[in-house]
Amino acid sequence: MTYEPTAANLAVELTRRHAGSARPDAPVESDQRTRPAATTAARLRLAGSLRAVAGWVEPRPAKVCQPG
Repeated sequence: MTYEPTAANLAVELTRRHAGSARPDAPVESDQRTRPAATTAARLRLAGSLRAVAGWVEPRPAKVCQPG
């Protein structure tokens, strides 16, 4: 195995960042993302369409004959 100084430096830097993200004074990024109303409406229409298509293609249970 060859020694890659670039990979070693990257690993150390990423480990420091990961460990530093747990600090109480670490920067906080908001998880609230705003979307335009048109995008939200289009997503809802698309989700409804996909749900309808899923209902059409979903397999039905087999009809089993019951001895009478």
